[in-house]
Amino acid sequence: MKRLFLAFSLFLTMPASAAEITSRITDSVQLGVQGTAIQTQRIGSSYSVNGSNIGVATLGSLTGGSATAPATVSAGSYSINTDGQAFSFSESITIGDTPVTTQTAASGTIATPTLYGNSTTQLGGDKGTLAGTLSGTGVPTVTAGGAGTTATAQRTIELSVFK
Repeated sequence: MKRLFLAFSLFLTMPASAAEITSRITDSVQLGVQGTAIQTQRIGSSYSVNGSNIGVATLGSLTGGSATAPATVSAGSYSINTDGQAFSFSESITIGDTPVTTQTAASGTIATPTLYGNSTTQLGGDKGTLAGTLSGTGVPTVTAGGAGTTATAQRTIELSVFK
């Protein structure tokens, strides 16, 4: 009977199992202050004249101009064709930018940047009271800063059980 019990008990034993449990907690804080930026684009020279009932003795124009200097304007000479009649006249002149070939940077900034005819300037952010704190026992915290700042705090908790 003992032998039968031993043989039968082999079938009743629990199978061996392997389980893996993973627990992961990740905290992060990201702080950012917007940097100063300047975007500038040179404009070229242009000249145009338009009119009706206008006589042209000498047409105005742009002369010269090079990679290092803008063009100059030559004046035109205009008159009314028929006295006492309606007339219109318009003249438009844009003198282009003189290119700057060197600028001096110190400590990562250009103290006096060159601003050409088409420029956009963006002021940098103000750190103010911007701060972030990681805690071993709680959720990370952030404190708002001044204009142009960002703060992100994140806690990720992961629990995995594999069999």
